[in-house]
Formats: sequence, C-alpha cells, structure tokens
Amino acid sequence: MTYGTAASGRSDGRFDGRSEGRFDGRVALVTGAGSGIGAACAARLAAEGACVGVLDLRAASARATAAAVRAHGGTAMALTCDVSDEKQVEESVAELVASFGRVDVLHSNAACLDRDVYGRDRDLAAMDAAVWDRTMEVNLRGAMLLVKHVIPVMPDGGAIVLTSSVSGLTGDVDHAAYGTSKAALIGFTRYVATMYGARGIRCNAVAPALVMTAAAERALGPRQLADKAAERLLPWPCVPGDVADLVAFLASSESRCITGQTVALDSGTLTHRPEHAIHRSRP
Repeated sequence: MTYGTAASGRSDGRFDGRSEGRFDGRVALVTGAGSGIGAACAARLAAEGACVGVLDLRAASARATAAAVRAHGGTAMALTCDVSDEKQVEESVAELVASFGRVDVLHSNAACLDRDVYGRDRDLAAMDAAVWDRTMEVNLRGAMLLVKHVIPVMPDGGAIVLTSSVSGLTGDVDHAAYGTSKAALIGFTRYVATMYGARGIRCNAVAPALVMTAAAERALGPRQLADKAAERLLPWPCVPGDVADLVAFLASSESRCITGQTVALDSGTLTHRPEHAIHRSRP
C-alpha cells in the first residue's frame, strides 16, 4: 500500500495491491470519484476489500478510476451521474444495487469546481445568481439526493461520510456560495446522524483545507502556495491519501461511536490566530 501519510510523505492515494481489510464483503459508493480526493477514497476502500461504485459526472474519468482499481485486484464499477439530477441519482444507486445488492458505505464527495461556476464565485454583490444556484444544486442538493436514495438500500450499521471543507467553518473574501454550501453540509450531517442513528447508521463529515491534488498543483502559483504554507502549522500540506485515511476510518467499525461530527483535515490551518500566518509571511 502507498498511502504514507506519516511525517511529510506525499501520496496521491493510489495503491499497489489488494489487501485484506476493514471493508471485506461491503459495498461502497463514492461520488466525485473520477479524480483527486474521490479517486483516492475509492481506491482506498477497494484496497481494503469493498466493492466500489465509482461515480462521476465525467464518464471517462469514472471508467479510468474503476479500471485502476480493478488493475490492482479490487472490485469496482463505473457510474456516470449528475448528482443534482434526482432521476440520475436514483438510477445510479439502483444500478449499483443490482450488481452488488446494497450500499454499506456512502462517501458523498462530488462538488462543483467548474471554472465557469467556482471561478465566478467571487464578489457577492456582483455574483450571478446562477453561480449560487448551481453551487447549491451540486454541493448540497447532490448530497441530499444521494442520502435519500441510499438510505433505503443501506443495511443497519452503515456509514455515510460527506465532504465539507474548512471553507464551511470560516469566512473568506470570496467563494461565498461554495463556503455556504459546505457549511450547510455540516448541519446536514447532524440531521442525518440524528434521523438514522437508531438504525446504527452513522453520518460524519470531513473538512479538508487545501488538498494537493494534481489539479491544485496545476492551478496554484508560487505566491499562492507560499500563502497556504504560511497558514499551516505543519510543514506539509494535505494530499489525497490523507483524506482517504480519514474517510476510511470514519466509514469503518473503528469509529463506531463517532457520528454527527465534522473533522477538519487542515495541517493546523484553523488552530491558530491569524497573526501566525501574517508574521510568517512577512519578509
């Protein structure tokens, strides 16, 4: 396995072989799994024994992740779906259940990061309302629809993990739509945990800061990377494998008494007062 999250080791979440694990005999559905965090989480769950539904809006990306899982001894099927479309969500869940019988683990990770939406999520006073609406449709409505259609086919004792963000725990000078949608997911996490706790179904959220996916590495310049480094307490950023470690833990029986919680994964970004970053960024 090549997850290596100790010290400053970097990992993209890929794995190099099938191992006996915590999810043998279980079925997982991971959305936004065509790349980045979702692909790493799908790979991790499969490496530990889960049959994984790899769901993404981009069919080619979903197929590529599923093929990579199978190439390393795992079991996966690709699913193509716009998570904001209820009919598509219902059909995708039904397709997964037809193949594997149920859904034991749901990791709702899909988010709208398209340049024409996330890239226009700037000054609130000048925001096109369509940017706000599309962000909420994918990030929030999408998670609700996944939960709605998975819960009826999830055995008692199942686990749900939603991807929020540190943007949902703080304010910022831009990305108000994105941050608000991620804050709403934190509240949604508590409601799902409360509604279905009697069945032993747990729901938790992960809230990453910047995760150094391949897309992030391409998009960020030296100044932006330096600013992010100044915000962190630890000398290394999060990578997809770090998120996969946390998601796998929260989806496993090792966290059986944890529900309704949001866990920040931010290398210490939110732990300190802003002066820390200001002082470190000064020449």
